[in-house]
Amino acid sequence: MVKVRDDHPVHEDGTVDITLWISMIEEKVTIDDPDKLYRACELARDVYAATANIEDDWKGYGSGCFLIGLEMAQILSELQQDQDTIIAAVLYRCVRENKLQLSQVKKQFGAKISDCIDGVQQMAAIGSRINPRTGDSVLGSESTQVDTVRKMLVAMIDDVRVALIKIAERTCAIRSVKNADRMKRYLVAREVFDIYAPLAHRLGIGHIKWELEDLSFRYLKPNDYKTIANMLDGKRLERQDFIDTAVKTVYQKLLEQDIVSDVKGRAKHIYSIWRKMQRKNIEFSQVYDMRAVRVLVPNIRDCYAALGLVHGIWRNIPHEFDDYIASPKPNGYRSLHTAVFGPEGKILEIQIRTPEMHEEAELGVCAHHVYKGTDTGAGSDSYEEKITWLRQVLEWHEDLGAAEDLGEILRSDVVQDRLYLFTPDGHVIDMQNGATAIDFAYRVHTEIGHRCCGAKVNGRIVPLNKPLVTGDQVEILTGSEQRPRRDWLNVNLGYVTTSKARAKVAHWFKLQDKDKNITAGRNIIEREFTRLAINANDIDLKTAAKQINYHQVDDMYAAMGAGDVRLSQILNAAQSQLGEKEAEDQLPLALIDGSKFQDKSADNSGISILGVGNLLTNIAACCQPVPGDLISGYITQGRGVSIHRDDCSNLSALRTSDAVRVVPVEWGEKDERTFPVDVAILAYDRSGLLRDLMNVFANEHCNVIAANTKTDRQNSTAEFFFTIEVSRLESLGRLMDKINQVPNIINVQRNRNSNN
Repeated sequence: MVKVRDDHPVHEDGTVDITLWISMIEEKVTIDDPDKLYRACELARDVYAATANIEDDWKGYGSGCFLIGLEMAQILSELQQDQDTIIAAVLYRCVRENKLQLSQVKKQFGAKISDCIDGVQQMAAIGSRINPRTGDSVLGSESTQVDTVRKMLVAMIDDVRVALIKIAERTCAIRSVKNADRMKRYLVAREVFDIYAPLAHRLGIGHIKWELEDLSFRYLKPNDYKTIANMLDGKRLERQDFIDTAVKTVYQKLLEQDIVSDVKGRAKHIYSIWRKMQRKNIEFSQVYDMRAVRVLVPNIRDCYAALGLVHGIWRNIPHEFDDYIASPKPNGYRSLHTAVFGPEGKILEIQIRTPEMHEEAELGVCAHHVYKGTDTGAGSDSYEEKITWLRQVLEWHEDLGAAEDLGEILRSDVVQDRLYLFTPDGHVIDMQNGATAIDFAYRVHTEIGHRCCGAKVNGRIVPLNKPLVTGDQVEILTGSEQRPRRDWLNVNLGYVTTSKARAKVAHWFKLQDKDKNITAGRNIIEREFTRLAINANDIDLKTAAKQINYHQVDDMYAAMGAGDVRLSQILNAAQSQLGEKEAEDQLPLALIDGSKFQDKSADNSGISILGVGNLLTNIAACCQPVPGDLISGYITQGRGVSIHRDDCSNLSALRTSDAVRVVPVEWGEKDERTFPVDVAILAYDRSGLLRDLMNVFANEHCNVIAANTKTDRQNSTAEFFFTIEVSRLESLGRLMDKINQVPNIINVQRNRNSNN
């Protein structure tokens, strides 16, 4: 029997008391027609009762479509949604599970509600087939994938309530999935973390965003989650005493100045603690803002007055003050943040805001009660800014011509800290952390990005790949012609860091003459082969092209020239052909004999099978994946798990015919064997050149085991011969790219026949 949740009022027989449930909803939001909501609840209850199958209830998550609908409605009532949205939530899971026809909903409750449910169903397609290792969509064809992403975005743009219902449904899923098996928990958590938590953040729904991140983190990294949770429990009483003292002190000081306030302790979320530990490489004890206080005061003037009083009580920490009232975050968040040496000299974080700002922080776009087609004045600006941002995401997908990972775009351009930069005219432009002058140029205008040939930061010319910092005044120097450089797409060089700028550069090259792209791509590949001392005669380029899904070599060249394929993919394909042929002098890509491939937990071979015990594994002969490829496993009869590339046609057929035996796998992380490699460098001689080269080796964590130099004073050149230790061709290529950035370098390449 399905267990009724404790927060649903029930009759003595255990059934839900719908009348009492509606009265609970009315305490949070106005219901114009309670009878209409009652009829929706009755319909969902009757449909569920007529088709109930305990084994099918939400795929074993532990609830039925009726109770899920009620829980979704409660979440949306907390977000101050209207009656139609709540009714759509009550009925959504019944329609989704094919227990109720959309036409029946339209007939009984109107087109607005049925259209809303239909929009949520379109959004559901984005997470219907998710790669469990990366969270990427693995929809069949590229055009289908693009269309699915666009359906999701168009649905949100037309009516943001569609996105809110889907977020509520995924919140119910992540809450209930704890009773499911490990694989289902992982799949739901991966989807929520990569797509819906970033979406909740962008829409400014703070309390939902934190819950989604914490719960998905619990299933994605259970050991890390438990470790931090245990640490929090161990320090809870000590921390609570500290917070109580700080709250009392701040409240009393504000009361003395006749400032009405609401002062409370603020809990630090588990995922937030872990992320800060990872980002700053610090221990749990060094996360100081776990001790935090939130102060609510009537108006903005009181916010700054309270800030002055707090700084009068305790000494503030330099560079730990943020004014998000004067400069709100991109999702509309406003507050004053400061850190002080509080009671007992311990660091204390304090947030100061008005009740309206707090409502905005918790409810985001929901706080404005604004929807498309309505006009309620001031609130509409923030709502329209969010919708404008969603339209920009859609535009980026059109420029790319293929779907990028939605979670990556949402997270990379939203979650990271923002930079605030000035144009020469004094206008402020916000960008993601790590942005460069080229990113800035494309942020201003696409044509300025295409014509960019240099940049001045604070009046001084700087390299185009130099990361900008908040407060920089950036002036873009432009040429008369549009000439983006192919080097901008080289991730090793760091010229472009934002998804929008990368999409614009790649799109420009796609529009160029295909013959030019073929020539450029061929030159890039041949130059890299020469530089890495790979004998091109040993490589069947046609086979390499097919391995990365191009039918002809020229198609691979054109893709390389247009920036559609990364050089590392071609190197992986080429290297896999060499195998053991040049084991003595050719760097491997950690290729392992397929007959000996086993689960990492069994013999540390480097493949991890999620949710499966110690099983024998083998590399599929049909697609021959190599480390770096996206992979999945198929449980065979008597031969363990067969490892396929995700784009393998045989695997696609197995997913259709026998999906339950397809399991997620990933390349394991293990210590890599290093190999000695000779590198020859030619440069114009200058003072400090050797020091600069050694700095590159140190920054790349590359061990130098031998070095020799020759200087030609007549030509003012110097030759350097280094023997270094690297693990992969990719590492060697990245190192050479970094060396080429050192001033005065003429050429750098692998030296196979070293006689130094």
